[in-house]
Formats: sequence, C-alpha cells, structure tokens
Amino acid sequence: MSKCAAIQMASGPSVSSNLLEAGKLIAEAVKTGAKLVALPENFAMMGDRELDKVKIKEVDGVGPIQQFLSTTAKKHGVWLIGGTIPIAGDDENKVRAACLIYDDHGERVARYDKQHLFDVNVPGTDEVYRESDSIERGDKLLVMDTPFGKLGIAVCYDLRFPEYFRKMVAQGMEILVIPSAFTAKTGSAHWEVLLRARAIENLCYVIAPNQGGFHLNGRKTYGHSMIIDPWGLVLDCYKTGAGFVAADIDLEKLGKVRSAFPVLDHRRFNCE
Repeated sequence: MSKCAAIQMASGPSVSSNLLEAGKLIAEAVKTGAKLVALPENFAMMGDRELDKVKIKEVDGVGPIQQFLSTTAKKHGVWLIGGTIPIAGDDENKVRAACLIYDDHGERVARYDKQHLFDVNVPGTDEVYRESDSIERGDKLLVMDTPFGKLGIAVCYDLRFPEYFRKMVAQGMEILVIPSAFTAKTGSAHWEVLLRARAIENLCYVIAPNQGGFHLNGRKTYGHSMIIDPWGLVLDCYKTGAGFVAADIDLEKLGKVRSAFPVLDHRRFNCE
C-alpha cells in the first residue's frame, strides 16, 4: 500500500511564482506520507494568451522547469509527475504538452505528450479553445512500471476518449494519472462522472490533479482534484483553490476487485 497525492493549483503567468507555489504544496503533501505526487496540467504557467506557452518552451532535458521537477523529486525522495510543461517540438511556433515523470532520485524515467487537443467552443458560453494553434499532438501511449503499480498517463481532454484507456488497461494499467485544467463549465458537467467512469470501466485507481480557481487571464477552472478507487469511490476531493488530495493506493484491493468482478475478462472486442 502506498500513499499518493494530487496537487491542485490556480496557476498564473509567472513561472517563478507557480514553481514556488508548487514546491510548497508538494512539501505539504509529502508530510502526509505521499510517495507519488502528481501536478496539474500547465502547472508552471497559465498565460494571458494560448501562445504564451511557446515563449517559455524548454529543450527536452534542459530548463528551469525540468530542473525544478528533478530537484524537488530528489529532495523529498518521491516520484513526481510533472503535469504538463511546454517542450520544444518540430514546429518552432508550437510546443509539445509534455508530462514528465521523475523517480525518487530525481531521474527522469518517462515522458508522455498529450494526444487529444482541446479545439472546442464550449456550449452555453463564449469560450473558444484552439490548443492545436500552439501544441503539437503526441502519438505514443504511456503505461509504465513503478513501485506503486503499473501507471498510465493521460492529460485533460484525453479523458473523453474511453477507447484510449482500454488500450492502456490492455497493457496492464492499474493506476491512471490524468493531470488536467478542466474549464469551470465543462468540469461542473462532466469532470467527476468521466473520472469515475474511467475508474469503474477499467477497474483502476484514478489520480486526477486539476487546476482549480480564478486565473489572472480571466479563465476559471473547475478544481475538484480527486483520487478514486477501482469501484468508483472518491477517496478524497479538494474543491477549489490551491491544495492537494491524498489517499492510499492498495494493489491487493485492486486485485481482489478484478478477481471478484472480472469485467475486464468479459470483453468481446479487442482494443489492443
């Protein structure tokens, strides 16, 4: 059994301020005994404009945000999942929304680039999002071995594509971590029901760090970061503002649920 935590922030345009806030929240989560800590999407910056992230992009392996993640993981002796940060890609006018995973020695062990990009007009509002204007989509799924279990990584809008997680569970996923920045409108309608659905249909734990609150760019995000067990029970939830949730991940319990309720063995269609 291992304790894991999900950090919630209301990030602004100042990278240094956001990193300072993230560092404080990680330290607080570690005090509860958390050994795996996950940050939300865009934790290092929520700019005034979509293209602002391009201005702070880092070369893969080099940069102050990446150094912060490595140093913080090593300092606290925890595995740290770095939400998403802007990493240079093929197009100089765009970035990759990269989720970087560091082990408890501060070594980077994996990277996932967000695949599904949020290009939508939010119904009932004047909110328009076009992530593809500034982000290059990724093309590789990530499921990896960790001391806590088989970990799958997805980001925010990825959550709406259930077939994606069927591919993950086919590769052995036991814990899904999904850093996000859900809007207030879509979050109030869909955030919890989608997270619980992913946990229930895949019989896995879900760790969901979210942006939550008012941002200096005028945007409002939904918050309600949560950790959910394989039966769909919300183990902890933090509604709004900066904070964190923490809960135990019990792989023995997960194994018992999957054995007693073998829905994954009853699938008629192969998603591999």
